Amino acid sequence: MEDNIQKIKSMIRDIPNFPKEGILFRDITTALKDAQTLKLTVDEIYEQFKDEKIDYIAGIESRGFIYGMPLAYKLNCGFIPIRKPKKLPAEVISQEYDLEYGTDKIEIHKDALKKGDRVLIVDDLLATGGTAEAAVKLVKQIAEPIGIAFVIELEDLKGREKLPNDIKIVSLVKY
Repeated sequence: MEDNIQKIKSMIRDIPNFPKEGILFRDITTALKDAQTLKLTVDEIYEQFKDEKIDYIAGIESRGFIYGMPLAYKLNCGFIPIRKPKKLPAEVISQEYDLEYGTDKIEIHKDALKKGDRVLIVDDLLATGGTAEAAVKLVKQIAEPIGIAFVIELEDLKGREKLPNDIKIVSLVKY
């Protein structure tokens, strides 16, 4: 496993001063375009959750979709998109979360889940934890979040502290 994690990490490109001065952006596009690294990433998350009974993967827009879809296929479960406001055509439920200056929200279709469904939430990055925390709260409105998986965790930003202790939290690459 550790060799696989190092391979994944080696394929993530660092871009200084993006999107603004002083930020070191961890770019997954280089890891996505390499077939072996993409497969390793999905396989490593799969290994962490293969023994759980999962009904749905809920992928957070937009890069959670990238990893969530092949993971849903591999786990033989459905996929539910967690979207930004006004992107879903049917009735939705929403969850607000705080930004540095103001608030935002995420949504899922109201009929996407039912009581008792077991859901694994997937995203590419855990930074401050606001979006991930909102996703867990959103799923909890109807179903049972059993875990949340990230490709990358920026540990200094302490996003994990916003997430509940009663679900499994997996991040493959830590900075």
